[in-house]
Amino acid sequence: MSDTGLYALDIGIRGGTAGLFAMVAVLLLRDIRLGWISGLTTMLAAGGAAFALASAPSFTYPAPWWSAPLLVLSSGSPAVFWLWARVVFDDDFRVRAWHLLVWGIVVGLSLSLAFGWARRLGIGAAVGRTLSIASLVLALLALVQTLATWKADLIAGRRRLRFFVLAGTATYVALRAGSDLWSAKGSGFSAVGSLGSAVELGLLAILAQWSAFTIGLEAPAALAGRDRAIVGAPREEPAAVDPALVRRLEHFMNGERGYRQEGLTIGALAAKLDLPEYRLRQVINEGLGHRNFNAFLNRYRIEEAKAALADPEQREVPILTIALDAGFQSVGPFNRAFKAETGVTPTEFRRRALDRS
Repeated sequence: MSDTGLYALDIGIRGGTAGLFAMVAVLLLRDIRLGWISGLTTMLAAGGAAFALASAPSFTYPAPWWSAPLLVLSSGSPAVFWLWARVVFDDDFRVRAWHLLVWGIVVGLSLSLAFGWARRLGIGAAVGRTLSIASLVLALLALVQTLATWKADLIAGRRRLRFFVLAGTATYVALRAGSDLWSAKGSGFSAVGSLGSAVELGLLAILAQWSAFTIGLEAPAALAGRDRAIVGAPREEPAAVDPALVRRLEHFMNGERGYRQEGLTIGALAAKLDLPEYRLRQVINEGLGHRNFNAFLNRYRIEEAKAALADPEQREVPILTIALDAGFQSVGPFNRAFKAETGVTPTEFRRRALDRS
């Protein structure tokens, strides 16, 4: 096929891709009030539509001034995707100022390249390589986050969403490498490289549509809630969860203090209770209201540690000993989990509790 035919096919694919991404973005706007998850999801979809247009062969560089909003949306997508993976898959993650600074740096470098400022300074090639590397690094960081917390995730919809993220990231990395390889062979292959990028975006748009309608457009609302379960507090158990299973689990955790077992995994706990792992996940999530297995264990462990720290008879017991007795493997994770739960360090909690007693 001639270059003219390749460019025509390229433009057609990009137009359809932009439409698919824009449709997802519009549908997600209704949940924008829910905070970072819905906001970043909408920005991802809008960024995909913007990138499909801004990377088209007909888009001129240096870019015209009116294209600045389009370029901001498209160039910030790698950083947005990284932040989105952190927010969605890590319940303890909070967006900080330096995270937004990363987004700002990526966007700033991209604009300097798009408007020709970097080339006029003689650093265009260096900025371009930096942005390519940064995009791949941010995609891989999102991939690592997706994998690192997969095992402990108790939300069925979010576990399915991880599969789509893995598939999408793998598609992005593979096709990006392939299109760069074709483009590197010579100027005669630039049309092939651009078409490869268009196909890559089209596949990602289809994946975004599929995941949105498979998992449900209510996913941002479902994921936006945080785990508010309190150990020992009365709970309403959904009809889908057998109350007898909930009682068996709570007896093992409270009565037998199963949370004290070092290195307890959800697979090991399922074996002890003679339950399929997927069923145990459902009991912990839907029956007890927990979103993450490690958070589920830590609630029991921290409750025991709080009782020990407030006990005047244990005032001389080292905090490390209390942490190990409760099931933590070292004092570092204990201190972080304790402060996240109570807002104070174990030392400060003990001081205040003993002062009151």
